[in-house]
Amino acid sequence: MAKSQVWYREPWPWILIFLPLSAVVASMISIWLAIKSADGLVEDDYYKQGMAINKTLRRDQVAQALHLGATLTVGAGGKVLWMTLSGDLKTHPQSLALSFLHPTQAGRDHKLTLQANPEGRYIAAMPDLGKGAWRVTVEAPDNTWRLAGHWPAGQTEIHLGEVRKSE
Repeated sequence: MAKSQVWYREPWPWILIFLPLSAVVASMISIWLAIKSADGLVEDDYYKQGMAINKTLRRDQVAQALHLGATLTVGAGGKVLWMTLSGDLKTHPQSLALSFLHPTQAGRDHKLTLQANPEGRYIAAMPDLGKGAWRVTVEAPDNTWRLAGHWPAGQTEIHLGEVRKSE
């Protein structure tokens, strides 16, 4: 007759304990992730959002009709953002609204005001975006037009709309 060992020296009890224990550990990790990264709110009024999309598309079409374009450049060691605006505007606004929109986490969005300087460029302090790609929008103060594009990770210059060289 074979001599039996103490239960904790047998492999099968540990294998059977490991399966439920791994499920407990995985659920604890899932709970930690859910608490640490809060989800954005889901909008209740989808119809109003659909109507707002139509208004946004009209602003994009106005920018296209005016042949608007912008070049955004990061300088001064990543601390300053410059923008040049080209197109058929009668007068350039004194300020523009710039938004960096995170693709999945609305809490990480940045909204800036670009101020015109005497050289005809717009300037603002560049926020620390961290890693990842961002959606960028530049809007007129009266919401008549909008330029939109993507800011890939690591880029120091992007172009929005129809960028023309200065004459």
